[in-house]
Amino acid sequence: MLEKAKIQKLYETMVRIRCFETRVSKCFAKGQVQGFVHLCIGQEATAAGVCANLKEGDFISSTHRGHGHIIAKGADIKTMMAELFGKETGYCHGKGGSMHISDTSIGVLGANGIVGGGFNLAAGAALACQMKKSDSIVVCFFGDGSSNEGSWHEAMNIASVWKLPILFVCENNLYGISSRVDRSMAVENVADRAAAYGMEQTIAYGNDVAIVYETAKEAVDYVRSGKGPMLVEYKTYRQHGHFEGEPDVYRPAEEIKEWLDQDPIKNCKAFMKENNILNEEEQSFIDQEMEHEIDEAVKFAENSPFPPVTTAVRDVYTDIVEEGRDYR
Repeated sequence: MLEKAKIQKLYETMVRIRCFETRVSKCFAKGQVQGFVHLCIGQEATAAGVCANLKEGDFISSTHRGHGHIIAKGADIKTMMAELFGKETGYCHGKGGSMHISDTSIGVLGANGIVGGGFNLAAGAALACQMKKSDSIVVCFFGDGSSNEGSWHEAMNIASVWKLPILFVCENNLYGISSRVDRSMAVENVADRAAAYGMEQTIAYGNDVAIVYETAKEAVDYVRSGKGPMLVEYKTYRQHGHFEGEPDVYRPAEEIKEWLDQDPIKNCKAFMKENNILNEEEQSFIDQEMEHEIDEAVKFAENSPFPPVTTAVRDVYTDIVEEGRDYR
């Protein structure tokens, strides 16, 4: 069983993600958050459990539902919130929004608004790690729906052929937008497809952070040892719709209730109570600390300026406008 300090850290990360996402949902409803927002409420265990096994020199690529991955990898909450508010102090100076947050200083290669857009980026980063002969690895987070994209198969193939140090982590939340996974795949599991590339694979329950942590540890150790890529599929569920404001009419009420009863934070609290790890007072203290952290992030975002109009074309194609004109 995991030691108390590790479980406490995992719980803290999950609560931080949940508090961030819950507040973003409220801010979006008030019109404070710019653009589309896809929340990972219900999937916190996968981000927390996987990233807890990574070291400073490791990299991750994320998806349009990527806030949890980025927070778990150590991103600054205030800078993230400012980006969602479209403010100058955000990671992309307010121009990227929810789906394009990146911070290469902590190994976050970026969230990606294009379904399947992160696969070959992750494969390229893994190739760079291999060529530099470092022991760094890349974790490529993706959803079940994107495994139907050609870019997924390209990345899986090249990773297998070249034995790249990359761990593909599938968060199977049963839906690609509004299409249930059994309507878009002829096999039961995304992981089943890994066999076609001679790749090791594991399937695990994604709403128990201890299970996620342990399975991810084995997978990370496997990849870091130089044995090549691996795929881990976590069965989980997003509690909100595909995007905020969506009319969520395609999921059966009984299915939603079943997965709400399997909430990863609820599961973690039950585990801690059963094993006398954190009492209710200690849990409450962590909950309050995370809420305070998010309060400060919202204040920072609200008080930050919008980017000036004069920076509209900066960081787009080239920062040297005249050079861009000459090219045309």
